[in-house]
Amino acid sequence: MAEVIAQEKQGGSKQRKKLIRVDMTPMVDLGFLLITFFMFTTNFTKPNVMDLRLPAKDPNPHPIDNVMRDKNQVTFILGKDNRVFYHQSNAEDLNSSNLKETDFSGIKISKIISEAHKNAPKPEIFTVIVKPTDEANYKNFVDILDNIAISKKERYGITDIKPWENKVYEELTK
Repeated sequence: MAEVIAQEKQGGSKQRKKLIRVDMTPMVDLGFLLITFFMFTTNFTKPNVMDLRLPAKDPNPHPIDNVMRDKNQVTFILGKDNRVFYHQSNAEDLNSSNLKETDFSGIKISKIISEAHKNAPKPEIFTVIVKPTDEANYKNFVDILDNIAISKKERYGITDIKPWENKVYEELTK
């Protein structure tokens, strides 16, 4: 650990000068042991991951008439300034009167999903569709997915906004 070396000085005086040399090897070992201990006992932050399940491709798709399909889903359009719109219409029926607006406060979105599910012709294949615009922010996207999870709907999809929906959306946001 430590070593004392006695040296005599050459010359007239008989005084001894003691040099102390400290061996640093055990100190380095102790440092590495402490670093290793703290690395193994530290809780590193766990990444926040959202489970996004994608459906398998159906080898035998069944034809569905358009009226049943339109009423068997609810579409949410995420816009700028924390605005969210929803509808249950197709390209021919969608206009500014049936593209309704809501917000993220409370459980409004969960209620909308539950109402649409209750009125669906085939509730077992009811689907929630999320269409974020280019102006939408990530927080709103996560909020809508949280609301889907709260409403316990496992069939949902995320896609781009269609041109016919974008046209009606632009009318309402101007």
